[in-house]
Amino acid sequence: MKTIEPKRSVHAALDLPGSKSMTHRALIAAALAEGPSLIEAPLFSEDTRYTLDALRFMGASVQPSGDDLAVAGTSGGVALPSPEATLFLGNSGTSMRLLLSVAALGHGRLTLDGSERMRERPLAPLVEALRALGAAISYSGRPGCPPVRLEARGLDGGTVKIPAAESSQYLSSLLLATPYARDAVEIEAVGPLLSRPYVDMTRFVMEAFGVRVEPSGPQSFFIPKGGRYHGRRFRIEADLSSASYFWAAAAVTGGSVTIRNVRPFETCQGDVGFLDLLEAMGCAVLKEADAVTVQGGPLEGIEADMNGMPDMVPTLAAVAPFAEGRTTIRNVPHLRFKESDRLRSVTRAWRRLGAQVRELPDGLEIDGGTPLTGAVVDPENDHRLAMSLAVIGLRTPGVRILNEDCVQKSFPGFWTLFDAL
Repeated sequence: MKTIEPKRSVHAALDLPGSKSMTHRALIAAALAEGPSLIEAPLFSEDTRYTLDALRFMGASVQPSGDDLAVAGTSGGVALPSPEATLFLGNSGTSMRLLLSVAALGHGRLTLDGSERMRERPLAPLVEALRALGAAISYSGRPGCPPVRLEARGLDGGTVKIPAAESSQYLSSLLLATPYARDAVEIEAVGPLLSRPYVDMTRFVMEAFGVRVEPSGPQSFFIPKGGRYHGRRFRIEADLSSASYFWAAAAVTGGSVTIRNVRPFETCQGDVGFLDLLEAMGCAVLKEADAVTVQGGPLEGIEADMNGMPDMVPTLAAVAPFAEGRTTIRNVPHLRFKESDRLRSVTRAWRRLGAQVRELPDGLEIDGGTPLTGAVVDPENDHRLAMSLAVIGLRTPGVRILNEDCVQKSFPGFWTLFDAL
């Protein structure tokens, strides 16, 4: 159990580890590429290690090189073990979804499984899309969820539709793998495309490794036959999701926090939009070429459409109780399928501290101005809830967080940096 020590005002300048989302994508592109790659400043966390180990399992060589990773690509070859094996991916939804399409490029039998929570997380839209491209996939347990059994035989080309209203990771998964399909592929995302910035990040990484994805419509993408990734040196940006907790710490304490190794004008991470929300609430935000400083100030509630930055919802929810008036968060129904049902989990945890929170079908309403009280809080094994609760604890004596090690999923060094504020 972790007890959070309140602080009057935090002042810090920090360098943060690499982006989790970008590390997953770069590792996959490098593993499939022709020739060697050096992935600089990747994130080493529980989630990214699942992806790293899985790519080794499928034939890529991934070796530490100081703080970097040296990857010897397979030129599109995916070696599935014989006899049939099971690949365990914990509760890494990103690993499960992105790697299912990669595994389908190989030949052989493989079961992809995960934790109990993973076995509740939806996978059916991606499975149906891969079946349309020639993959043979069956469910070994609950229909529509892992574990799934894959009889891989490569992917055909053609046109495929993917529902976009549940997770952008389905689309990203298909995009990353289909350059190695036997023919050209056109993917149409049907319905509102959630978390569009993550799809843009996928395309950014693909193009950096030599595969250009051509939009063929507002939500359609064309991947030509014969595209290939090429090995290269690729640097991972600092993770703006991780940065958000420290900027939020400045916001709630009236302090000042600078994150030095970020490029706000060049980033492809949609979470950079969190800075605009803090500014709208009353913080002063200074963006420089390679750093961002947030200075806290009197806070006011806002209305926020957070569809493009769903991982920032718990962080904004941690700031909202200390703002005057109501903060309304909308358009994030896909948060119900994360490490926890994040809308319900935030509501439960925040109410335990006395916050005025209402759960909406697609978001949250939080009324600020009510003093919070310390309590033992269970983040329900959700790393983002644990780190957001730590922010609340800076202004609320007696906040104690169970299972604080769940932050290993995305930010193993979080508590060391947070305790030093």
